[in-house]
Amino acid sequence: MTVWDDLQGQPAVVAQLRQAAMGEGLTHAWLFTGPPGSGRSNAAKAFAAALNCDQDDVTMRGCGTCPACRTILGETHADVVFVRTENVTITIKEARELVSTAGNRPSSARWRIIVVEDADRMTERTTNVLLKAIEEPTPRTIWMLCAPSPADVLVTIRSRCRAVALRLPPAADVAALLVKRDGVDLALAERAARAAQSHVGIARRLARDSEARERRLETVRFPLGLRGITAAVMMADKLVKIATEEATSSNEERDAAEKAALLATLGAPETGTLPPAMRSQVKQLEDDQKRRAKRSITDSLDRTLTDLLSFYRDVLIIQLGNAVELVNVELRSELEEFAQRSGPEVTLARMDAINNARKRITTTNVAPLLAVESMAASLI
Repeated sequence: MTVWDDLQGQPAVVAQLRQAAMGEGLTHAWLFTGPPGSGRSNAAKAFAAALNCDQDDVTMRGCGTCPACRTILGETHADVVFVRTENVTITIKEARELVSTAGNRPSSARWRIIVVEDADRMTERTTNVLLKAIEEPTPRTIWMLCAPSPADVLVTIRSRCRAVALRLPPAADVAALLVKRDGVDLALAERAARAAQSHVGIARRLARDSEARERRLETVRFPLGLRGITAAVMMADKLVKIATEEATSSNEERDAAEKAALLATLGAPETGTLPPAMRSQVKQLEDDQKRRAKRSITDSLDRTLTDLLSFYRDVLIIQLGNAVELVNVELRSELEEFAQRSGPEVTLARMDAINNARKRITTTNVAPLLAVESMAASLI
């Protein structure tokens, strides 16, 4: 086992990072880009582990078994900081704290490493706070920024980073990873990988959660019953409910565990009213969880619309002659019947409507239900 094992379908990236970990082409700032599910944050984490691996032989670094590798992969290493936001954007205050942290020399490792997993969620003002720290780095400090594409990061930052471009791995590689790492049955792993369109995290959830698979299938089948404006409104309402349920189911257990851990840390009494000082900290946690829930619903709705988009993607593939494999193979007969009702131009217009709704939901303050209703009306 090595730190590179989870980077399925990324041989060029693994080779590039292995070489840098051995000291060839190493620089102080890196930009990992790739579509959601490509594994850009996993690549940054693996690279951080390889750079600080305890092995003396540089060719063996990234062993995955030494204390440094294990603690970095577990995100508990003192000299490696992982930054991900539960809010819409990373704040200026958080950026200033990162700059302060980056100015410290590593306590025990070769490098102090800052991994920013949501670099695309920084505003221009926030990014400018980091600019000087990246432009004039502290010795023994390495920055790793992750974003969907280079265009999501200011050019002043982008020009100072070495690019690492990831791609979505083949579905077969994702299925092999699920079988090897999670013990999933091969047939189920292949179906989950295909339905997730090679998004490793989504494929894992689909493989392990039968209810998630049922919710996705329900979403994909919605266009088959779309006959009028009433059906469109009902579909929009159901899509938002599916996304909300999906987000809520993943947040409830996490929220409860976080609150229990905080109360235990504070030494809170098991019964009775909490002291004022404890109440304020619990209130802060609950406020953070509410903000996280809002973003979770937005992200879940975006994923739900991506599943819906796969239906029209398959319709278009059939209309253009079945040049590539379908995502929703189990619906082939229904997809073929649906494809006969219109031409590729209509299908492309419907796909544009879905993508426009996704953009409005993730980048504006529009009410999700209104955006989805407008989209659904365009699909009739």
